[in-house]
Amino acid sequence: MRLRTRPASGGFELYAWFFMRVSGILLILLALGHFGYMHLLNGVEKIDYEFVARQYRTPFWKTYDLLLLSLALVHGANGARTLIDDYIHARGWRALFLAALYTASFFFLVVGALVIVTFQRVR
Repeated sequence: MRLRTRPASGGFELYAWFFMRVSGILLILLALGHFGYMHLLNGVEKIDYEFVARQYRTPFWKTYDLLLLSLALVHGANGARTLIDDYIHARGWRALFLAALYTASFFFLVVGALVIVTFQRVR
């Protein structure tokens, strides 16, 4: 197995490589914080609609969840982009897979962000 090394040239690939490292560390911290708060401090038996509605009254939790969603989606899409570039050599197929990846990533990011940002408690 060959390990990916830092790209020698600058440009997009260098920034994508750097982003993967930084976002990976942030995702670990955010995921551990999410796990600790949801499962260790509160317990799954307490998590229901009312729990989420109370959480989303404050901008902190909306921002936290939006950051977690955004970083996870972009991090995963960047990893999938790298795999597509590495393993799909035909230009037409690569373009098709990349277009599908970007479309799906954008769709899920927009829908997820809309749910988080526009959440309104229903009584």
